Amino acid sequence: MAIADLAPITSEQRAQLVRRGLWLNTGTILYNCVEAVVSIVAGVMAGSVALLSFGLDSVIEVTASGAAKWRLHADLDAGRRARVEAITVRIVGWTFLALAVYVAIDSARTLWLRERPESSALGLAVLVLSAIVMPVLARAKREVAAALSSRALIADAAQTSLCAYLSLIALAGVGLNAWLGWWWADPVAALAMVPIIAKEGWQAVRGEPHCDDCC
Repeated sequence: MAIADLAPITSEQRAQLVRRGLWLNTGTILYNCVEAVVSIVAGVMAGSVALLSFGLDSVIEVTASGAAKWRLHADLDAGRRARVEAITVRIVGWTFLALAVYVAIDSARTLWLRERPESSALGLAVLVLSAIVMPVLARAKREVAAALSSRALIADAAQTSLCAYLSLIALAGVGLNAWLGWWWADPVAALAMVPIIAKEGWQAVRGEPHCDDCC
């Protein structure tokens, strides 16, 4: 069901959804702060573009969730809601696009220079954990976003879903490097993230509906 087709909700239900959304975004921010630090440290130590890119995506996710919290705080004020909605969805979109540019440049540089990353048990562990945690958070956030008919919150939920997809892609690259010695799998995995990240960012900046607009 598209968000535009959902039945109207009462002010009490809206307040409950806002509280739930705030809790979910707080949880996302806390988890992603840990995820970002661990991934970036592991990525730098191992020289892994995939891990570093995933860690930077976690930083973007913190920014997106922070913008979504701002949107949620404004939800009960009908006068501010539309303005904050428009600003928030574009903040999320531009952070996506900035990340896509960085990952593309750094991955291409690594392939060109043939820099070989080391294996990282810590990196593998955080990627596996994220592949489990992120889909659960994304689903819960999509439900709140759809009920509130908010494209900004839909974009934030899409960013959380993207984090799960990227963890699987990065896991493939880091894992192949660790187990088979395929050094190129790491930057190739990072490059595979670029079109996914860029598409989500472009949709948000242009205000286009996401695939997550349907529940």
